[in-house]
Amino acid sequence: MEAPAAPYGPAEPAPGAPRVELTVTSPEQMRDLGRRLAELLRAGDLVMLTGELGAGKTTFTRGLGEGLGVRGAVTSPTFVIARVHPSLGDGPPLVHVDAYRLSGGLDDMEDLDLDVSLPDSVIVVEWGEGKVEELTDDRLQLVIHRAVGDTTDEVRHLTLTGVGARWATADLSALTA
Repeated sequence: MEAPAAPYGPAEPAPGAPRVELTVTSPEQMRDLGRRLAELLRAGDLVMLTGELGAGKTTFTRGLGEGLGVRGAVTSPTFVIARVHPSLGDGPPLVHVDAYRLSGGLDDMEDLDLDVSLPDSVIVVEWGEGKVEELTDDRLQLVIHRAVGDTTDEVRHLTLTGVGARWATADLSALTA
């Protein structure tokens, strides 16, 4: 199965937007990155994940859920479209969305009431490019590419970019440690 084509090119962040590029070499490192990013997130944050099938989007989100301390196993929501993982503590719940099968952009997403959930939750959308940007002016975009020529099929190159005022002064370099 091939990835659906975005209806238009990727949304371009403003010049000077915070950006980090990382390389991970295992699923454990991808989960760890999710756990570390969770420390920077708060209710109202939207994270968009882009990458081919099997790139590690759900593995990353699993780590994010662990870092946020949410209930339930974070698994791919492909067939249910969205899952809500309530917080086990004082943090925000995680709403994990897989927009792979949605083709109508924000119109299809409206049925999920993400705009209602966003102020109180961290929302992660796999395959969200061209579909959820209108939810908020502030978001993190994580693009995952498999390394060309990687014989282990585990090396990934990631680009994490902050978009909007919320991320304008964020220090994403802490994630490179």
